[in-house]
Amino acid sequence: MSPVPGLELSGLHRYVSAPSNQCDLCMKPRIAVLGCGYWGSNHIRTLKSLGALAAVSDANSARAEGFASEHDCRAVAPDALFEREDVDAIVMALPPQFHAEYALRAAAAGKDMLVEKPIALTVDDAEKSVAAAHEAGTVFMVGHVLRFHPAFEKLRALIDQGELGEVRYIHSHRLGLGKFHTENDALWDLAPHDLSMILAITGAAPVEVRGEGAALLDNLSDFAHLHMRFANGLRSHLFTSRLNPYRERRLTVVGDKAMAVFDDVEPWGRKLAVYRHAVWQDSGQWAFTTNEPTYVPVEDGMPLTRELEHFISCIETRQKPRTTGEEAIDVLRILTAGTISHN
Repeated sequence: MSPVPGLELSGLHRYVSAPSNQCDLCMKPRIAVLGCGYWGSNHIRTLKSLGALAAVSDANSARAEGFASEHDCRAVAPDALFEREDVDAIVMALPPQFHAEYALRAAAAGKDMLVEKPIALTVDDAEKSVAAAHEAGTVFMVGHVLRFHPAFEKLRALIDQGELGEVRYIHSHRLGLGKFHTENDALWDLAPHDLSMILAITGAAPVEVRGEGAALLDNLSDFAHLHMRFANGLRSHLFTSRLNPYRERRLTVVGDKAMAVFDDVEPWGRKLAVYRHAVWQDSGQWAFTTNEPTYVPVEDGMPLTRELEHFISCIETRQKPRTTGEEAIDVLRILTAGTISHN
């Protein structure tokens, strides 16, 4: 990976020069978690296990104090967090309408950051946040956690090795009941992870995006479809729902040699399947054969742990994150283009 533009190596001594008899936290980046809700609490527990949790922060001070007491770290008010010299980096797990404001403050304070998805509610706010981080020389990483799922990493490897042939079509289904937000519809809440995976496979943004949506509860889409066309002819379809009676977390990649399915609902040994079906023409008629799936062995590992290990590595080495702000901006452009208004 290439160094992040504008990042200076001179700050590296903060993490590697501590004497060997000091604690692990003194030798690692000191990371605070801003936002102690459901996903923020997962970041807190994981960073604690990695020896990098320095502080927690939340607008609800009692909630922050509770996590601080449980995990033996400081509780810091959000407004005071950015001036703390004992905090090197911040994980932002806030409602998305607050991400851009706090990302700008983090950049101004010289803090590296991991911002959860979506990083903003407008492309303009996202561009300002990413530009500010680059100008300040700080790491800007995005919480597209499924990019760090071992099954997806193996899927990427199969594609790169030509096991599927030329990729022609990608479709993703992310369905379930809830969660319900006042600012986010099903598309904005559920699709960013899948869009990040699709963009990682295609290596380019789509040239055409068409959206469909249906609102049952209020004026926000509870069901949403995206249809995308890419410059090389590849097409992609994405379906999200927060009013579905069953859970589905499935990414399917169709190549001209084989098809692969990453199904995160399946048990670990069946999360990645390859189907080597065959379709051909015989005397002007279509014929095909079906084959049982081959389940590909996948290395065990929690995606969030791997994501935060990567964040720590980027802070220490000043390397460019796998999930960049530029990619997140592309995701926001797609979400914006595919959003249906029900006002």
